[in-house]
Amino acid sequence: QVQLAESGGGLVQAGGSLTLSCVTSGGTFSGYAMGWFRQFPGKERAIVAAINWSSEGTFYADSVKGRFTISRDNPKNTAYLQMNDLKPEDTAIYYCAADEGLGHWKYYSGRPYYIGGEYGYWGQGTQVTVSS
Repeated sequence: QVQLAESGGGLVQAGGSLTLSCVTSGGTFSGYAMGWFRQFPGKERAIVAAINWSSEGTFYADSVKGRFTISRDNPKNTAYLQMNDLKPEDTAIYYCAADEGLGHWKYYSGRPYYIGGEYGYWGQGTQVTVSS
């Protein structure tokens, strides 16, 4: 059974930084597409960032481009979300997700492009609160 566990959330002042970690177990991490999502109160979860199995492909929501960085360490079965210059509007529950399917990335001219898709495995979420 695949399990994901996020950590690293907390309270930070605007302009500060946090790094979220997502450790997976019970599967073959190196073969997974990984994603970070967030959920605002009363809203559905939305993609924040995604990374393909080899780290060759990354995707960011427009709202976090230039501030957040997704990465992964396959030998450590861990994905990361480095969040810099945090804003109060980044306050949300952050979830990591994994999927062993191949449908999240398409290759055009040898480069991977994120096309979305459903994820089969989810963590429990970690709260990030940014104070103004």
